[in-house]
Amino acid sequence: DVLPSPEGPVPSVSITEIRQYLRAQGIPFHDGYSCLHTPSLFTDIRESQPPPPASSVPYTLFIDKTTGSFLCTATLAEGTWQDFQANVELRHRGVPPASSEEPEEDTRRAREDARCIWERAVPLWDLLDEDETNKTKAMFGISLVTDATLKRFGVRYLRTAKSLVFPWFSPRDATLKGLKLMRVEKKGDAISYVEETIPRFDSYRNLFGLPLVSRRDTELVLTGWELDALALNQATGVASLALPRGATCLPPALLPYLEQFKRITLWLGEDLRSWEAAKLFARKLSLKRCSLVRPGDLQPRPLEALNQGLNLTKILRAALPASHKSIVSFRQLREEVFGELVNTEQVAGVKWARFPELNKLLKGHRRGELTIFTGPTGSGKTTFISEYALDLCMQGVCTLWGSFEINNVRLAKIMLTQFAAQRLEDQLELYDEWADRFEDLPLYFMTFHGQQNIKTVIDTMQHAVYMYDITHVVVDNLQFMMGHEHLSVDR
Repeated sequence: DVLPSPEGPVPSVSITEIRQYLRAQGIPFHDGYSCLHTPSLFTDIRESQPPPPASSVPYTLFIDKTTGSFLCTATLAEGTWQDFQANVELRHRGVPPASSEEPEEDTRRAREDARCIWERAVPLWDLLDEDETNKTKAMFGISLVTDATLKRFGVRYLRTAKSLVFPWFSPRDATLKGLKLMRVEKKGDAISYVEETIPRFDSYRNLFGLPLVSRRDTELVLTGWELDALALNQATGVASLALPRGATCLPPALLPYLEQFKRITLWLGEDLRSWEAAKLFARKLSLKRCSLVRPGDLQPRPLEALNQGLNLTKILRAALPASHKSIVSFRQLREEVFGELVNTEQVAGVKWARFPELNKLLKGHRRGELTIFTGPTGSGKTTFISEYALDLCMQGVCTLWGSFEINNVRLAKIMLTQFAAQRLEDQLELYDEWADRFEDLPLYFMTFHGQQNIKTVIDTMQHAVYMYDITHVVVDNLQFMMGHEHLSVDR
């Protein structure tokens, strides 16, 4: 994915401008947590009918306070702030708004694939015999999750692929939009879960469990994993949703669906990276309504807590408020300090898998730190850093590249070769398979080249952090970015 879009950087809009525009156009709005709520421009009101009283109109259109992008949850129409303004102008001229057009070919094909798999998959409790059901549930560690829970969430099992199947239903008309498949892989004693989504990861926006949320629910637990949402809902009865990419990112397009909740508890996982992600997401969701479950021995991830017989309701009640006051006492920090002592390895950061020597020097990749690599021209800085960044990216660290020296096509070619660990020019028939896997990495490129105005670059970085939860930015290299006009400025 390339940032910003080829037509040039996204013009930024401030929340003040958005409010002024809505007032000037006479559009009523509520101030929400991360969005402004307005009546939809896209729901069909016939000309012949008198307009309904403002108080009875449902506010189904949500405008993101940070970017100005909008989404109408009633019709699923979405677009940028510029699109919103264009639609308002059209409405003034009496032109009906464009309905959400036919889905693209890719989307249609993905939905067709999803439907075929969904029809072949069977409900877990409908397997031939009880023995097979029990073995399958044991394999995924969900022996304690009841059939009633699986049924409520619509989970199925695909025998041929030995995978659990989680559906993604359209919030508008409950049609099937996509699926996530999850299978278990054993390596010695360790087991890992392998996930695949249809459509592909970057367009998979399922808040798993959303159809079960009622309009009256005001409390929500956000988890990083579908099986955690099942365990939580079963054990506590609280509305529970799973994010599509776990603790990697919270796409802004999902924020409108989370606006109705007065209290959101983030319980993403059991390691420190989930904790860091929870703090990042809470800022997006508005700190004042968020609480975080701190990972620890007595607070593992929800499924593990259910399996250990822990009291999940009690753990939720003990969640820490996300908003810290400006001054704190040690008593408030005590738990966090203990967490850092228990997890010294994780506190050091995300380790490099390919560079054990580097781990000795830097310990790992930590947020909020700046590392500068220097060396003469041609000494291999770019080659090394692309592998260094790729290593982290493969472990789920969302990465943004700003290459001002070589263009993105050449950089992507280097990284793809390093990713495949072989010369793809000699085996072109393997290209699509490796490119598909490479495409699923949380990796983004800025489209700048040569000297740049530093403000534009920083605006683009900030936009990327909000949209894609970037936690690692690579700038190659500083001299190109600075140019010569900044010599007098404090670099």
